[in-house]
Amino acid sequence: MKGNRPGAQPIVRVRGLTKSFGPLKAVDGVDLDIQGGESFALLGPNGAGKSTTIKMMMGLLPPDGGEVEINGYSLRRQPLRVRQSVGYVPQSLSVDGALTGRENLYFFGRFYGLSGAEVRRRIPGILEMLDLEEAASRPVATYSGGMIRRLEIGQAVLHRPPLVFLDEPTVGMDPVSREALWKHIRALQSRQGTTVLLTTHYMEEAESLCSRIAIMAKGKVAALGNLAQLRRQAGLPQASLNRIFIHFAGKRRAGEEDSPEDSGQGLLSVKRSRRVARRLG
Repeated sequence: MKGNRPGAQPIVRVRGLTKSFGPLKAVDGVDLDIQGGESFALLGPNGAGKSTTIKMMMGLLPPDGGEVEINGYSLRRQPLRVRQSVGYVPQSLSVDGALTGRENLYFFGRFYGLSGAEVRRRIPGILEMLDLEEAASRPVATYSGGMIRRLEIGQAVLHRPPLVFLDEPTVGMDPVSREALWKHIRALQSRQGTTVLLTTHYMEEAESLCSRIAIMAKGKVAALGNLAQLRRQAGLPQASLNRIFIHFAGKRRAGEEDSPEDSGQGLLSVKRSRRVARRLG
């Protein structure tokens, strides 16, 4: 998937991003450039600083240092403009099961500041793109897991942001549902030119959807590039992405802990992840 022409202003520009939690430096000088229209994966084991980085880029967590620019806007000086430029599909549930699919889309469109008339005008195209037309008038509580995830993507792109964050979008899905969702993500990019920043623990997902991949380890970007470039950086010319990930992520040192943001507070994180898996299973 192609981004802007070489030399074009990146839609995401991150420089020297840092964040500490007490003595623990969760993010340690991260630099990233992502071009418009690109699919970009940010990978890393738990505790690598991946989730903390994403939250700072979205303005959900204040950085200790560094700069973030999205769509030409400074997160520090123009946070509202940055938030208007992004859509977010979290791991946690973001739909109301008592409402229909169409009603959920309308609610989110109004939340993002669109007029009622504009939301109604955009909803049919979203439903068609995500194959939800026949289910649009049904309560979301009757939807399958894959349908719910597609609706959540529709909610995130209804205001047509140039950048969408997808946080573990297929967690808990079976392979058939996962492949179907990949198809819809590709359609979104093809039709709207949306830039996608993806986090995932499925290596095949990153390899299938993303033109470039960054691997984080211990708060830093340990490697960045397409698969061929990552192989050269690792010195493993025939390696799979899974092998490259293990090479750069490495083994955790004895006693090393997750940051509070990446650990999700232990047991609560495990419970939340399993609820998501059951919902999408």
